[in-house]
Amino acid sequence: MNKPHHDGATAAGGASAPRQVLDLKDAVALIVGIIVGAGIFKAPSLVAKFSGSAEAMMAAWVLGGIVSILGALCYAELATSRPNAGGEYHFLERAFGHDIARLFAWARMTVIASGSIAIFAFVFADYATQLVRLGDYSSSIYAALIIVVLTAVNIIGIDAGKRTQNWFTVVEVLGLVAIIAAGFFFARPDVAAPAAAAVAAAAPAAGGASISMFGLAMVFVLLTYGGWNDAAYLSAEIKDPNRNISRSLLFGLGLVTGLYLLVSLAYLSGLGIEGMAKSEAVASDLLTRAWGSTGGHLIAIIVAVAALTSANATILTGGRTAYALGRDWPMFRFLGHWDGKRGVPRNAMIVQSLIALALVMLGTITRKGFETMVDYTAPVFWLFFFLTGMTLFIFRHWEPHAERPFRVPFYPVTPLLFCGVCVYMLYSSLAYTGAGGLVGVGVLVVGVILLLFDKRTR
Repeated sequence: MNKPHHDGATAAGGASAPRQVLDLKDAVALIVGIIVGAGIFKAPSLVAKFSGSAEAMMAAWVLGGIVSILGALCYAELATSRPNAGGEYHFLERAFGHDIARLFAWARMTVIASGSIAIFAFVFADYATQLVRLGDYSSSIYAALIIVVLTAVNIIGIDAGKRTQNWFTVVEVLGLVAIIAAGFFFARPDVAAPAAAAVAAAAPAAGGASISMFGLAMVFVLLTYGGWNDAAYLSAEIKDPNRNISRSLLFGLGLVTGLYLLVSLAYLSGLGIEGMAKSEAVASDLLTRAWGSTGGHLIAIIVAVAALTSANATILTGGRTAYALGRDWPMFRFLGHWDGKRGVPRNAMIVQSLIALALVMLGTITRKGFETMVDYTAPVFWLFFFLTGMTLFIFRHWEPHAERPFRVPFYPVTPLLFCGVCVYMLYSSLAYTGAGGLVGVGVLVVGVILLLFDKRTR
């Protein structure tokens, strides 16, 4: 959902710009590496739980790939039109003004980045618990410990995640290959044809309508596809952008979609949809069924490493987001302190870790750590996705003849579809989620109040 952010460099006067150094193969590899993360080892069980049937579950994964492609094409136009821009912050500031941009920066610090850290921490915790259980609150203990340890590692200047990110992407993909092999060739579900009603019974009552539950399933599907919005920023550095931007996005997201479909089918083949819906660590359960405890322990280690890598990368980039907020918003100037000796935004990282630890506490109270964290981030995430999508219409209206190295195909249909999906996902994440979603919206409201207070005091 929040992978490392890739911004173009800007020098005074706009003299500097990213160089076009990536060919099509490089761009596709980077896009796949950014998107594939720890979520695919956890989210499929919740997608199965809320889908209600195997057919609906597979349709959700296909639709997730299509939505991601639509959004990536929109972001590609925005990024290539302003290759020196600062990402969503710059687009929102230019289209809606400084206050909306600051509110986005607040949301990234308090909800999106910190919530993503907690999500990856709980993925790590759920699989680490499969190896060594630490009592009744094992997942919460592991999640809190990993946040503290990784924050400390980054504060002392050891950037392990940055140096090993590509290698661990290979490990993640090998783990998915193992899942596909186990599901199709070695494991078989206990129940040959589990009824969809059994899955529906496992899902919480949330209005009862299948379309409502499908919307909730899509929240978890699109979490797993998360990262394409950052991948689109590679467009400023791709050779022959008029041809290769759309091709790299389509090929990269096509590969990810195909991989996710195969993995979901493997889970379905090996566990059945009821077994998927009941699983706390679906990849571990599948490989345990296929190859015994050795297989379960092996995949648990792989997933834990993948989650560690994602969490570390998010701590690294999220801390810099909070640092930028401190530099831009005087009320939070203490976050804008840079530790020159260690080369890190120390204060920002400490505050970020405290927020993430508070979110672990929230997940402990609800007893649905991973699910609660997705609830917490989803409404805010989709709100700003929608606003960013709308900036494309604003810029086209303001600057109809401006140079655009890449133009989103089938305008205005493509961005309209994407913005419509964002509205639907915002509605689903607000209407059918629990306490986590309410807390996330509440934190955003606090940001609005702080903006109003800041304007009044000025």
